[in-house]
Amino acid sequence: MDIPAMRANFAKAAATGDEAPLYFYSHLFLSHPETRAMFPVSMAHQRDRLFSALGEVVARVDDLDALVPILQQLGRDHRKFGTLAAHYPAVGASLLATLEHFDDQWSPELAKDWTEAYTLVAEVMVAAADEAAEQPAWWDADVVGHEVRAIDVAVLQLRPRARYDYLAGQSLSLETEVRPRLWRYYSPANAPRPDGLMEIHVKARDGGPVSSALVRRVGVGDVVRLGPPVGHIALHDDSDRDLLLVAGGMGLAPLKALVDQVARRGPARRVDLFVGARNEDHHYDRAALQRLEQENPWLTVTLAVSEDKISSLEQGDVGDVVMRHGPWLSREVFVAGPGPMVDDTVARLREHGVPPQRIHSEVFAPSRPGPSLDGEVTE
Repeated sequence: MDIPAMRANFAKAAATGDEAPLYFYSHLFLSHPETRAMFPVSMAHQRDRLFSALGEVVARVDDLDALVPILQQLGRDHRKFGTLAAHYPAVGASLLATLEHFDDQWSPELAKDWTEAYTLVAEVMVAAADEAAEQPAWWDADVVGHEVRAIDVAVLQLRPRARYDYLAGQSLSLETEVRPRLWRYYSPANAPRPDGLMEIHVKARDGGPVSSALVRRVGVGDVVRLGPPVGHIALHDDSDRDLLLVAGGMGLAPLKALVDQVARRGPARRVDLFVGARNEDHHYDRAALQRLEQENPWLTVTLAVSEDKISSLEQGDVGDVVMRHGPWLSREVFVAGPGPMVDDTVARLREHGVPPQRIHSEVFAPSRPGPSLDGEVTE
């Protein structure tokens, strides 16, 4: 396959802005009306997610070692939409029709390459879905706790009705009947518990239909759906290094889960958790973190503020504060939060001398792409 030519071809369609996604969805829904039911009633928040993600994934078929595990995960995950093997050719045909429509240099060679690439992607995803056929496509979970911690932040307690296995640091997609067929990714803030209870941190985002509903409309007694867990950051069983955890915003949740895992399963190690925010009021989980620190002598929690000069908390960007407390050369490092904060902190730690293979990061932002071809996001 001529990967550069495929990327150039897709770039022509992408350059048209909304026109290419509109053409793609129109072609898909007109040629295969049955697929419409898999998408939200309003497409305003879908925009170009599926189309753009299709192009990105298909154009990466030259790196199969990295791509295949992602595709297998997607194939299992997409069962929650009611996706069937018969739907994949429909999407592929609309993708090719769109790419041809917006490229006056479309050729039989391009058509052949795109067809081969998409066929490979579909085959891997369908096979993974078939292998997971005996597992639930989604899990119902009862909302048993809902605490508003700030005007735009809530902490939800969820209890799945059936056993739900996940690892500390992973994420899961969530859907509420208030916003049907809109799935968004969140990270549980605790390691798996015997009673199955999980804690979810949600910040209502401007224009975020799911996050706003979870903060302001969903309450105790409601039921949400959970998709299969997906792997992001996680502690490895073969490492007992001391940990450095650096969080900003909703990136606190998966790192708090790692702390909970150490508390529940060990092995014994030092853990330093730094949490950054603009001002003191944004530290919505402060009381819970203080309790964790009091209960676990191996844990040190440091809260920082970057724009609150009257606060008694540590002053400065969280990356600055972390470096003031070093050295960290022997630590396993996990960083999660907004993109600029993650990039800055990771760069500082690498310059400090922490080996790159011991630095693990994840970006939490309003437009963070979820790991799926439909471009699910964390709001």
